Amino acid sequence: MEQDIVLQRPSGTFRAKALGDLGTGPVAVVLPFDRLLEHRASAAVRLWRAVTGRDPGPDHAALSPARRDRLVLALRALDARLDDATYREIAATLFGADAIPDSAWKTHDLRDRTIRLVRYGLSMMQGGYRHLLLHPFRRKS
Repeated sequence: MEQDIVLQRPSGTFRAKALGDLGTGPVAVVLPFDRLLEHRASAAVRLWRAVTGRDPGPDHAALSPARRDRLVLALRALDARLDDATYREIAATLFGADAIPDSAWKTHDLRDRTIRLVRYGLSMMQGGYRHLLLHPFRRKS
């Protein structure tokens, strides 16, 4: 008999399927001894803390606020570019029209930043989003 386990925490929601009666013995976690052992063990401890009603602690694998903000800007810039917006229009929307100079737009740093954000968004759209699944372990596996 299957039943859903839903555990609500301030840090997120944990959902799992319980496979009937697991008996009275302890439940085990099997971790491979590879380059990611340390991270897997940390995740297992966080899971145990959450299941037992304790604060799981910080998630070291979470994206930093700066990285999240850059991803949001890149996706917004990509959406605008795919709708045929100019870099100047995109920059005005993302950074405010007051930040865009009337002259010297070609050499302004926001122009270069906007172009980089659009390129980053394009690379994410073309499969680069998969790198997010490896964060922060992409150089370790």
